[in-house]
Parts: sequence; structure tokens; C-alpha cells
Amino acid sequence: MNTEEYARQLMVEERHEREHLQDNLSSRAVQEMAANTNHETEERARELLTQDRQHNQHLQENLLERTVEDFEQ
Repeated sequence: MNTEEYARQLMVEERHEREHLQDNLSSRAVQEMAANTNHETEERARELLTQDRQHNQHLQENLLERTVEDFEQ
């Protein structure tokens, strides 16, 4: 193998390594974005559940107050 062929081979190998590295970095970025999105979604779901629970508790308290008022009349 002459020098030019050897240089071409090294350049091809280097390009393949860069492409492989880029693919790995892209894959990791996608995984991180998915993980962050999942975390944000879970956090939002917890917030909504808390709001729903507070709303239900408020409704129950109002119903209880009305029942007591109706009973006292």
C-alpha cells in the first residue's frame, strides 16, 4: 500500500469515528431530552393531581356546610 492509499484509509477511518461519535452524542441528547420531558410531565401531573384533590376537598367542605345549614334550619 502506498502512502496516498494509506492516507486515504486513515482519513476514512477518522471520518467513520467522527460519524460514530456524532451518532452517539445525538442519541444521548435525544435520551436526555426524553428524560427531561418525562420528568416535567410527571411533575405537571403531580401538580394537577394536587389541584384536583384540593378542589374535591373544597367541594366536600362546602357540601358539608350546606348540609349543616339545611339541618339547622
